[in-house]
Amino acid sequence: MNTLDEQYMRLAITTANDARLRSRPNPWVGAVVVSSRGEVFTGATLEPGNAHAEIVALNAAGKNAAGATLFCTLEPCSHTGRTGPCTQAIIDAGISRVVVGTIDPDTKVFGSGVQQLRNTGITVDVGVLEHDVRTQLAPYLHHRSTGRPFVVLKLASTIDGCIAAADGSSKWITGEIARKRVHQLRAESDAIVVGAGTVRADNPSLTVRDVHGPSPRRVVLGAVDASAQVHPCTQWTGTLPDLLDTLGKEGVVQLLVEGGARVAASFHRERLINQYIMHIAPVIAGGDNAAGVFAGPAAATMSDMWRGRVVSTTNLDGDIEIILEPNLN
Repeated sequence: MNTLDEQYMRLAITTANDARLRSRPNPWVGAVVVSSRGEVFTGATLEPGNAHAEIVALNAAGKNAAGATLFCTLEPCSHTGRTGPCTQAIIDAGISRVVVGTIDPDTKVFGSGVQQLRNTGITVDVGVLEHDVRTQLAPYLHHRSTGRPFVVLKLASTIDGCIAAADGSSKWITGEIARKRVHQLRAESDAIVVGAGTVRADNPSLTVRDVHGPSPRRVVLGAVDASAQVHPCTQWTGTLPDLLDTLGKEGVVQLLVEGGARVAASFHRERLINQYIMHIAPVIAGGDNAAGVFAGPAAATMSDMWRGRVVSTTNLDGDIEIILEPNLN
């Protein structure tokens, strides 16, 4: 693989980080234009209804786009929605080569963008740093492929697996940095779900604080009092699969599950979780009369246990964040 291609695609991936909190439900895409003289211009997707990353980068390049190479993390769109097709803008700008991280699974694109560019004689290469791009865009790719939001379960526990003390108190198991990370996850999610029991016990607001970003839509499993701080919220009494189908149709790309042990267990047992984010504190409850991470019966045998893969581990000022995902096979 071309080392320069990787270098510029890495820059496109980094640039895309700027769009993570503003572009949804559109994908957070990064683009880089490299002129024939080696000048570099970058762009990231703006708010819905505004320019996509490719257009931002092309506008920055201006006349320098003629004969240039465009790097973009996701296949350029070829249809007219709230904005015009990026492929036509690329053609009109005189771009000679396009390097794409991964194909867009959205049915309105899905290869047609690449084909349209190739039909006009533009060289298109696909798959540069594809694993990295797909990791960055995992919630979007999942949503467009399945119609459901990417479900992230966040849990905080002692090192011996308890989420509260024997008296039910849980503030605070983890430290300040871990709690700030949770607010980052909220800002990156379109909706957040908890159980009615958590609302009654803790009366949380579930808003974003301590970090910059929008607060997610709030969903409660069950009914709660009209005075609860979680309002305005959606109160859901149907099944979890139906909830995911409904939220997916309503444009929820990522759903953060912050419920208690029963809610966590419900999503887990129905195999609805795409990513587990565990915050493990250097704290020991030291007994068996405190609430565990999951409520209800455990796996009956070793062969019944869920086995995933560790994606990353991070030290959050003493607390350890472990990210788990289901096995790929």
